[in-house]
Amino acid sequence: MTLRDIASFRPAIPADVMEPDGWAVVGLPANFVSGATAQTLAGSLLGRPAEVRFTPVGYAWASSDGGSVASGSPGATWAQLGAREFSATDTSLVFDERGTFQVQPTVTFTAEYRFNGSVWRTIDGTLDVPAPVRSVLVGEFDTVLVAGDCNERPTGPGC
Repeated sequence: MTLRDIASFRPAIPADVMEPDGWAVVGLPANFVSGATAQTLAGSLLGRPAEVRFTPVGYAWASSDGGSVASGSPGATWAQLGAREFSATDTSLVFDERGTFQVQPTVTFTAEYRFNGSVWRTIDGTLDVPAPVRSVLVGEFDTVLVAGDCNERPTGPGC
């Protein structure tokens, strides 16, 4: 059995999460998290009732600016990691210049099959499934120290 034999079985396109959502700051990490999970699909294989199970084993994000990151983990949000916003993670990208960039997430799956509830049999090879491309607006920001918040000093910078 090969991946070509199970071509009629297609894992769902995995969703992903980006922190911050849709934007990033030049020089600071943007965090990406895949929502891919194991999936079992029922159908017909070689004319017999069968199931095919897809298990995610690799995750990658490639940016149109040339940056990329690959991981054996789907990643986690900063909150799940107990990390501060803009902390580096195993699945973060750093953008070096301003602009709008496209990020292509891809999940790598292994596949197994079985007929009529028999034991699972591994299929050699892996299957790369691209998720929808995400547009990321990258900009710069400056911090300003002020003597109080805008309620205390309504004429202060940025108020």
